[in-house]
Amino acid sequence: MFRKNIILLACIILVAGTFLPLGNTMASSGSIVIDTDMVNVRSGPGLSYSLVKQAKRGEKYPVIKEKGDWVQIQLSAFKTGWVVNWLVAKENGEPAKADPISKNTRAKAATDQLRVRSGPGTSFQIIGLLAKDDEVQILDQNENWYKIDSQFGEGWASKEFFNLSAKTTDKTETAKKDLGQVNGDILNVREEPSSKSTIVGKLTKGTNVTILSQKNSWTKISYSALTGWVSSEFIDQQSAASAGTAKKETSNTVGMVTADSLNVRSGTSYNSNIVGTVSNGESYPIVEEKNSWMKIEYQPGSFGWVASWYMNKTSGKASDGQAGKANKISILQDGTNIRTSPDVQSDVMLRADEGDQFPVISVANDWYQIKLDSGKTGYVAGWVVTADGSAPNIVKAGAEGYLKNKTIVLDPGHGGGDNGTTGANGTLEKELTLRTAKLLYDKLLSAGAHVYLTRNSDTFISLPSRVRAAQVYNADAFISLHYDSNEDRSVQGMTGYYYHSFQKPLATTVYSATVGQTKMKSRGVRFGDYHVLRENNKNAVLIELGYLSNPEEEMTLKSSGFQENAATGLFEGLARYFKQ
Repeated sequence: MFRKNIILLACIILVAGTFLPLGNTMASSGSIVIDTDMVNVRSGPGLSYSLVKQAKRGEKYPVIKEKGDWVQIQLSAFKTGWVVNWLVAKENGEPAKADPISKNTRAKAATDQLRVRSGPGTSFQIIGLLAKDDEVQILDQNENWYKIDSQFGEGWASKEFFNLSAKTTDKTETAKKDLGQVNGDILNVREEPSSKSTIVGKLTKGTNVTILSQKNSWTKISYSALTGWVSSEFIDQQSAASAGTAKKETSNTVGMVTADSLNVRSGTSYNSNIVGTVSNGESYPIVEEKNSWMKIEYQPGSFGWVASWYMNKTSGKASDGQAGKANKISILQDGTNIRTSPDVQSDVMLRADEGDQFPVISVANDWYQIKLDSGKTGYVAGWVVTADGSAPNIVKAGAEGYLKNKTIVLDPGHGGGDNGTTGANGTLEKELTLRTAKLLYDKLLSAGAHVYLTRNSDTFISLPSRVRAAQVYNADAFISLHYDSNEDRSVQGMTGYYYHSFQKPLATTVYSATVGQTKMKSRGVRFGDYHVLRENNKNAVLIELGYLSNPEEEMTLKSSGFQENAATGLFEGLARYFKQ
């Protein structure tokens, strides 16, 4: 009888354990959050152990124990696994933002001619200008920049020139979302915008979906509880606002093709798939207009998007969209050259000033042909102006072009119980290195680089783990960020370090660009016997960005202006290195 009671008690404990909430375990032993897109969970603390599962970014798990660089986590009531500690973060370790942004937060431009850029920094291409009181939706932010959704699409603008406005309601937000309909027989919905990504569902022809965003030739959609990415060519897109009036507009608004041959695309991007072509002089019904694109019925029952710059409306009333505006360019800088032909070697006719506007006659390669006040015509480089109306914005790749697809590992020094140095006025090195790294992270990500942080919160990461991150991600560059200290409080300036001779060119280039951008005193680039350099077989550099022990320099280092300049210098230094 006693044995039966013991067995019964054990069964009760096991069953109860199955239904106890995992939150209790998390509260008592701590928990971690997966900090990268996909992390392998293994059966033991080592890469040689078998794969148990793959955890996704944002998933939370209770911590059982830690062993070296590995953390054992609770996957379910009866299942555990191990993950490497540099790919996870302690739950709630991320400091809260001063002004958290919700999905419905909107802002108004506080000044005229507010520049919207392709990335968070002045080195990124200007994609448009906002007028005072123009309202935009805020998508994300960092210390100095807002990522916004505007009439130019997604871009970045300086936070100091915005006033936050009242939040829209969920009902209003939903009403503004685009709608789409599946035009393929069976459409795969994938986790990421890639044909190699995991299929999370399938949709059949005629299914109506909500369009959330677009990226290159992919569209992010939601249908019922399903959210994922689909190929844009299999979605017919229409805005919710125009859905009920599309037939009416189609019947009395048509556009005539002005180009010799014009591609019809599946989406509102030059990266979208080509689904057909139309020719000069042909006219087609206009179903919808969006930014500088028109949706036309190019064949009975078949729809696609064309650049509105190459279409003339031949009947009907112009809509309130971009096509109703005059085609003109705005000068962005004083002294911009207007030339006699579309070539930097041609003669300069005159020099225009910031804010000057000229009507556009045509586009030749990367140049606009414009009409001057004198009645003459001239040419201006498309990458030094911004276009209004349906004229296409011309983008010439800047520094960001050299960083695309490069893998960069950023290593904010110290963290957790390791404060690093403490400034004369109490500034902690571990907090400052993380600020710099996050600003640099946003710039590199906007440039198309694959970027990884060894830590993105106030957590301790061992030196071997930091080096191992560079190896795991096969980094093209490893940047370790630090701030310096000296007993002599008058010492100031920036220093760059390398260990292996093959690391010196990267250290020299990144250091020089950062000193030049921040105007800090240069202490030079030198050999440094640091673990993250010595044990690193990847191209690595350690930068001491300044002396926190110097009270005057400490005030500079912790300012938003210095942080922005330091991140910009590091960004441009990396671009210069990869340009070589």
